[in-house]
Amino acid sequence: MTATTTKNPPAEPVTPDTLAIDLRTAVMRTSRRLRVEATGEVITPGQYTVLAVLNSDGPRTLRALAESEHVQAPSMTRIVNALADQGFVTRSAHPADGRQVQVDITAAGKDVLAEARSQRTAWLAQRVARLSEEDRAILSRAAHIMQEMSGR
Repeated sequence: MTATTTKNPPAEPVTPDTLAIDLRTAVMRTSRRLRVEATGEVITPGQYTVLAVLNSDGPRTLRALAESEHVQAPSMTRIVNALADQGFVTRSAHPADGRQVQVDITAAGKDVLAEARSQRTAWLAQRVARLSEEDRAILSRAAHIMQEMSGR
């Protein structure tokens, strides 16, 4: 990838539908690349996501994790088992309902999550560094707009 410059804007105004398609495509492709390129060999993309949820939202039941990740309970159980085997999460009885299992991130899980995030940031920073100053400014503004759109 070499330094690039944005293409000239289209002669006609961009419709919201066309822009939505372009944004969705770009975000999804970039997200997939980040997931694959920068999770490393220690954790899978699915494990990364579970650790991120636990880190930001605190302990969760297996059911709540499965629902938040839109996977079936057996799939989430496999992910949690692999994370527990590596010492990245712990399981305990739910404080309000001892029949349920609650999952929480460990210090080692926080460390591996931070490393994976660092790898993702480095991967993306390398690509952004190849852009022109003008394109970096445009992307910066776009990032802020997208954060505003998503309620952040």
